[in-house]
Amino acid sequence: MAEKSYNADDLKVLEGLEAVRVRPGMYIGSTGVKGLHHILWEIVDNAIDEAANGYADEISVILHADGSASVEDNGRGMPTDINTKTGMSGVELIFTKLHAGGKFDSGNYAFSGGLHGVGASVTNALSKWLNVEVYRKSVYTMGFTSTYDTKQKKWLCGIPTSPLTNTGKKADKKGTLVRFMPDEEVFETVEWNYETVAKRLKELAFLNKGVKINFRDERQHYKIETETSDDGEEVETKIALPPREPLTFKFDGGLVDFVKYLNDGSTVLYAQPLYYSVIKDIQVKGAPAGKIKIEFALAHTKNDDESLYSFVNNISTVEGGYHEIGFRNGLLKAVNDYARSSGVLKAKDPAFVVDDIREGLTAVLTVQMNNVEFEGQTKTKLGNPEAKAPVEKAVIEGLTQLMNTRGNKTVFDEIAKKAKFAADDRIKHRAERDVAKAASENDGLNLIGKLAPCSGKNPDMNELFIVEGDSAGGTAKQARVRQFQSILPLRGKPLNVQKKTALQALQNEEIKTLVSAIGAGFNRSFEVEKTRYKKVIILSDADQDGMHIRCILLTFFFKYMRDLVASGYVYIGMPPLYKVYKKDVVEYAYDDKELDEKIKKVGKGYSLQRYKGLGEMSAEQLWETTMNPATRNLIQVTLEDITQAAEMIEMLMGDKVEGRKQFLNENADFNKVDGFIEKVNVVKQNTGAEEV
Repeated sequence: MAEKSYNADDLKVLEGLEAVRVRPGMYIGSTGVKGLHHILWEIVDNAIDEAANGYADEISVILHADGSASVEDNGRGMPTDINTKTGMSGVELIFTKLHAGGKFDSGNYAFSGGLHGVGASVTNALSKWLNVEVYRKSVYTMGFTSTYDTKQKKWLCGIPTSPLTNTGKKADKKGTLVRFMPDEEVFETVEWNYETVAKRLKELAFLNKGVKINFRDERQHYKIETETSDDGEEVETKIALPPREPLTFKFDGGLVDFVKYLNDGSTVLYAQPLYYSVIKDIQVKGAPAGKIKIEFALAHTKNDDESLYSFVNNISTVEGGYHEIGFRNGLLKAVNDYARSSGVLKAKDPAFVVDDIREGLTAVLTVQMNNVEFEGQTKTKLGNPEAKAPVEKAVIEGLTQLMNTRGNKTVFDEIAKKAKFAADDRIKHRAERDVAKAASENDGLNLIGKLAPCSGKNPDMNELFIVEGDSAGGTAKQARVRQFQSILPLRGKPLNVQKKTALQALQNEEIKTLVSAIGAGFNRSFEVEKTRYKKVIILSDADQDGMHIRCILLTFFFKYMRDLVASGYVYIGMPPLYKVYKKDVVEYAYDDKELDEKIKKVGKGYSLQRYKGLGEMSAEQLWETTMNPATRNLIQVTLEDITQAAEMIEMLMGDKVEGRKQFLNENADFNKVDGFIEKVNVVKQNTGAEEV
């Protein structure tokens, strides 16, 4: 075969915003739901930056009935004058040029947020249309559109429909309004998620003290009710619901209000959270000397676990980073010093360790800085080592100042006593706590008869199936590929750890076995890098008990192996509900809608089998439908909003009965009827099924 020529003329140059349209995942992560909301956050973050730097105090977000979204702030308004280097107006530069804006030095913005993307131009490139109104004494307007040029065979992305226009109208307010329509040619869905937007806006209001954020959803929304007709078919009815009430988020207490909100329902040791804010110098490698703004609030509860929520430039850093290390180091030093000076720690007592001061801690830490480097599996870990020292110093200074504030002695007495109790408990129950370490080593816990391990030693390839019941576990052991698939059968329902302490969890045999199988430690000693499996797959029946087991296991992973979830290593296996077959033709259906499609595909004379549980499948069927990497369906469990996840788990799995009742009343379908038997009779009569 002749070698194809390759020269400079073969190189393709993507001009303007075309690169964003051709490879959107490079700029917004994905074209799924997360990517859709990313383009909204880019516009929201611009408004937040105006507020965070003292130029605005109110932001309004609207989800319009036509599917578009708009963001308005009362800041300075985008620049409308002409940039002398390009001949473009400031508005056109912002929306048509990558890496163009006023945030690349500290002259206009001391600190700026954003999702480490490239700003409003990406939103413009991935929208059908985008319109801007700027209020700077006069009202200025400009529109943009994206189309595919069939002649040039290229995308014309974010092209101005006209130059920036001074309408001649006098502006009776100041600021910027941006409205845009996401393009269904780009995104898998263009349906905004109300809860996702509301949660993020509420979080931003907590993080930006005193900023008023309005949110309105003008779309028609529905409730779906399912009924079984006389002929056995499931009929869905869309029922229009009243418009959602507008929401307003404004927290004059900022992080203090955030901590109170997080501790709602928990018993606190002192009523008012501790708060401190300071700006310090920072030297980022390869960049000019700059400033870092450090702000934190903390409180202690009678719980034994820690809830530390950290943010960098309003981005949730769920994987932690150097700012969290500095925070804990500073807190440990300050509490140790106070405990010594107050007599809580005697001369002979050893100093507290980090684990002691983490028990019962609820804290929110925010850092604002330039030249941020994000690392980690999901790019939510602060990778700037130079952030550690100023944060540590700020925490020590802040807590020392608060210790010397009148009326705070009893608060710090409670903190020191809480740490002393944890230290005494740590020493007293060291043997029990060492179960976690022993459970990470196969010779530390007898797994014979429990885990069927794989022979492979490569975590990137290895899979651990956590299977409901001994019967299904036995089938899975027969079905697996021993080289890379391990099977851990569960005997009954695991412990709901949300209502238990860490020590109580470790005393449970099923939990100990699970910790041992994964082999990366437990709770604060958990190190995701040591896990034996990069795929931990929950495999339970598709019924109420199976769903409950899923919830219990996900609660365990979130509470005691959170980095396993954050790294994307936890999955849910999806066994089929039905098998439709005829002679050599076999099809599997995972829900009732798919069943109808499979019946049509197989044709008349088929047989139908419904699986009540995994134990009903043969090893061959279980492999083909649920364990074979080439044919199975897996749901990857991700962690996008740690605050929302913690709140939901506490509501569903904790002791908050009232919140759980309200959630079930709003979301559960108590009238759903299993119409399978009726469907079977109709199938036999009308479609020629020979066996059901």
